[in-house]
Amino acid sequence: MARRAATRSAKSPAARHVTQIELELNGRVTRASVPDHWTLLEFLRKSAGLTGAKEGCNAGECGACTVLLDGVAVYACCVLAAETSGRRVMTIEGLGTPERLDPLQEAFLADDALQCGFCIPGQILAAKALLDAEPSPDRECVRRALSGNLCRCGCYVKIATAVLRAAAARREPER
Repeated sequence: MARRAATRSAKSPAARHVTQIELELNGRVTRASVPDHWTLLEFLRKSAGLTGAKEGCNAGECGACTVLLDGVAVYACCVLAAETSGRRVMTIEGLGTPERLDPLQEAFLADDALQCGFCIPGQILAAKALLDAEPSPDRECVRRALSGNLCRCGCYVKIATAVLRAAAARREPER
């Protein structure tokens, strides 16, 4: 459970509330003190040093900050950090490694499904949530699942193709 503690800000005489959280972040138990008003996105970027989730609209409209919360794709700008205590959070930094990319990452590279790259972490994590729930999606299913993630470069066709490639790769037995 999250614990709340009031602390005094050096700049303000008013009490500022802070919550102690403990969560599983990219497979590791993480403990932190976060201001009650911080979103998960603020915690990830400012406290945890994980910058893969991008701040786009900061209103739950663009999907650039998409992360997985207990395996479900969510906009990190719309979840309070305090609400994540006792839960699992995965960011793009927790998916694959530079030495061994996740099949989704490999597919995005193989299909040239990126240009500027700003939306790609959110696109990949939304796709992971889809493929974890539906291992054999069709193109329309992919389009619906990724509809909350905007790509300013217009790479939607290549992104959908990459997700379908990753789905096929996940179904193939390892050699």
